[in-house]
Amino acid sequence: MSDVMRAPYIAKVVVNIGVGEAGDRLNKAQKVLGMLTAHKPKVTVAKVTNRDLGVRDGMPIGCKVTLRRKDADEFLRKALSIRENRIATYSFDREGNMSFGISDYTDFEGMKYDPEIGIFGMDVSVVFNRPGYRVAKRRIAPKRIPREHRITREETQAFMRERFNVEVVD
Repeated sequence: MSDVMRAPYIAKVVVNIGVGEAGDRLNKAQKVLGMLTAHKPKVTVAKVTNRDLGVRDGMPIGCKVTLRRKDADEFLRKALSIRENRIATYSFDREGNMSFGISDYTDFEGMKYDPEIGIFGMDVSVVFNRPGYRVAKRRIAPKRIPREHRITREETQAFMRERFNVEVVD
């Protein structure tokens, strides 16, 4: 890109494992995320009560890790290699973010199946920004990002093709 202020970049990568319950499975999910990312996972809690699923407001139901900068780049490369560098078009939203799933943690290089842990899949969400997005998040005098400065689905797909050699499949 010719204009540096228009060049998108990866703001963060969020890796999430939803367990649906507290206890032993949640501890195992935290252990898996810790092994994959080398970061300490944060426990996520339910925001609403759903009696059909047996979930109460404030109940721990999963864990997540937020990766930024170099760590995000490295993890994303590993996760995309599991998906054989192919992402479906429906994985990109209209704000230019991307999400995809990985069915088993043992697909990662160097990870072996542990019968004590079991099988855990995970969701990977990637948030893209441009320089200047801090204006919307700053504490004093936050402003809205103009429509022409927001990232589109097509720009994100082009970025992924160029930077990560990803094939976008219909």
